[in-house]
Amino acid sequence: MNPEANRLMLEVEKLRRETNRRMISAQVKQLSMENITPLLTMVARCRSEYLQTLMDMSAECKGNLPDEAMIERLRHRRLVYEELKTAVNALETAVQRDYLDVENTRNRQT
Repeated sequence: MNPEANRLMLEVEKLRRETNRRMISAQVKQLSMENITPLLTMVARCRSEYLQTLMDMSAECKGNLPDEAMIERLRHRRLVYEELKTAVNALETAVQRDYLDVENTRNRQT
């Protein structure tokens, strides 16, 4: 890549970071263990329900194929789980890229 293109790409990256930080931090307030714990609990519960639905289906079908209603119930659980998982991954990326303010936990008393 030529020097002008490199310079342009650096400016684009800088603008992207600044814009994302400004927009995201205005919407999503400071992240802390207090407000992230319920979020992670929600995703874990959703994963658990998805897997339990599969296990219940297996027990009920006893090796036979599940009916459409069973598949639809499992599909719904999967869609909810995948959507929540994708959102948590996006949040993690926002933290890694410094788009969000994060509570300083080093000086926090336990």
